[in-house]
Amino acid sequence: MTKLFLITGVSSGLGRAFAEAALQAGHTVVGTVRKQADAAEFEQLKPGKSLARILDVTDDDAVFRTVDEIEAEVGPIDVAIANAGYGHEGVFEESTMAELRAQFEVNVFGVVATVKAVLPYMRQRRSGHILGVTSMAGLITVPGTSFYQGSKFAVEGILETVGKEVAPFGVHVTAIAPGSFRTDWAGRSMVRTDRSLPDYDQVMNPVRAHRLAASGKQLGDPRKAAEAVLHILDVPNPPAHLVLGSDALRLIANGRAAVDKEIQEWAELSRSTDFPDGAQLPG
Repeated sequence: MTKLFLITGVSSGLGRAFAEAALQAGHTVVGTVRKQADAAEFEQLKPGKSLARILDVTDDDAVFRTVDEIEAEVGPIDVAIANAGYGHEGVFEESTMAELRAQFEVNVFGVVATVKAVLPYMRQRRSGHILGVTSMAGLITVPGTSFYQGSKFAVEGILETVGKEVAPFGVHVTAIAPGSFRTDWAGRSMVRTDRSLPDYDQVMNPVRAHRLAASGKQLGDPRKAAEAVLHILDVPNPPAHLVLGSDALRLIANGRAAVDKEIQEWAELSRSTDFPDGAQLPG
């Protein structure tokens, strides 16, 4: 059964891989881009099936107008993948508040606007699948990307909560958490804050050097990531969190184990703050 996809950010990277895989499988894809040249190029991939829309996901009204137009003129959106985003690398103390706001405008508010725009249609139809591209950085932390990781942690939490709210309506929600994939995320898709405080050299310089050296040689294959995403669209109980890449599996497992260990070590102190007759939350 063919589907209509909406995918934000299809000019390159994982968004492009998702779009190409969906088109190859016979689906129709409406892909959003920022430039007219990218729109024309995308529509040549599979004329009549690859449909481009120019969209800035930070423009809430434009996001809603675009989704309304697709629903009215192209058809009901079966799958929405909120993929548009970018990386920010920088020591927390060196990075500016303007950079933080810009990061959240795209990576969080752009995702939320997309989800809010498609959800009423899916809820009313009692079907649909919403996916948001987060990152393994939304489940673990490493030095030097606090703003980026904060944005991805936010999206992980929002999508998991939305998934629980809409499950009774037959709408699925999945947060896709990729590891390092061979895209241009660490290149033109990343903003880097200039270094200014030597105190952080020992922590930050090796991280930045490693990321630059690994760019273009990452472990993950975007085409295989796209195949994995298409696979979960056809299973009856898709995951709320889809981790992609063996590096992400390893790092997330190690990070969560460290958190679990610390929680257990301090469990007695945690329990000491209860009222003796207090009500326990369900769950």
